[in-house]
Amino acid sequence: MSEQTGKIDDSQSPPKVQKKLRKGDLIKVDREKYSNSLESKASDTSLPEYIFQGPGEVLLIKGDYCQVRWRRPVPDVWINSDHIVSY
Repeated sequence: MSEQTGKIDDSQSPPKVQKKLRKGDLIKVDREKYSNSLESKASDTSLPEYIFQGPGEVLLIKGDYCQVRWRRPVPDVWINSDHIVSY
């Protein structure tokens, strides 16, 4: 007879679901996710700190991108939703 170790096999469990973003949510950009992305390689390397500190407000969502407005006198920007975390 074999003994059960009490460990749970995670290979069969479904992937964890990330909370869906909605219009009006307060967010900030995850520095690690953004710096490892294709978008960061194609953009200016000196990004302002306020996008990583937050909060920004989601104005519009189209596909994988969110239009974000920061609480500063700067233009709204489109950011991949994979790089955004809740504030």
